[in-house]
Amino acid sequence: MIPVAFEYQRATSVDDAIAKLAASGGGKFIAGGHSLVPLMKLRLSEPAQLIDIARIPGLSGIRASGGRIAIGATTTHYEIAASPLLRDQCPMMAEAATEIGDPQVRNRGTIGGSIAHADPAADFPAVVLALDADIVLKGPTGARTVKASAFFRGFYDVDLGAGELITAIQFAPVKSAGYAKLRQRASHYAVVGVAAALEVSGGVIRSARVGLTGATTHAVRLTSLEAALAGKRADAVAAACAGAANDVADVNADLHASADYRKAMIPVFARRAVERALAR
Repeated sequence: MIPVAFEYQRATSVDDAIAKLAASGGGKFIAGGHSLVPLMKLRLSEPAQLIDIARIPGLSGIRASGGRIAIGATTTHYEIAASPLLRDQCPMMAEAATEIGDPQVRNRGTIGGSIAHADPAADFPAVVLALDADIVLKGPTGARTVKASAFFRGFYDVDLGAGELITAIQFAPVKSAGYAKLRQRASHYAVVGVAAALEVSGGVIRSARVGLTGATTHAVRLTSLEAALAGKRADAVAAACAGAANDVADVNADLHASADYRKAMIPVFARRAVERALAR
């Protein structure tokens, strides 16, 4: 398929991008393009203009400051997977990036695009939920920050206002964290994916945050599992994870997996993610 005709502009700054979008009369931002371009080819999206934000100075990169890590929105999956800082301080984030798509997708796709698009089977939404990340946004009325737990609202629905773009994802790094997924073989999207970040002391899980993707309309926290894990030792993880799917509603069903199969896989991959986190 061939997309409808559109105009192309390259933004030189975040403010320039916001101004260009406001003046476009129906434009869209584009960075890696791995979510938007396929929609345009199918004519499910027909923007009059594309505003390229991929080369805006300072909008990409991985930085640590004050005990937190900030990842610029246009940072590619490959850069995240290869980052020595993330591999050392927050290996789950790098680990999840290696699981995304293929080399072409990882070298062009961006974390901001993935989170803004919020595909129900994308990897990063579960990861940022488990990390309790802050999503930093900027738009015509200024900048604001939204917790990941409030950002993902429904099927391809996020807390991103008209004219806003994601500028960064910020979080406190967690070493005792892991990501595990059952992937669709062709696309590598998650049929079920679970990210777990733990606070462990004296061999006991003091607290847990667990994000789920692939199984429902949008990435969600498994709060019942988080409560079940608190206070447990490693030898009790399997029992705690057995009920991981109990409170998951609106489970997806498609040609890749039935709802029953997905629901059965949630405890399996929850346990794998938690055990991976404990191993660290």
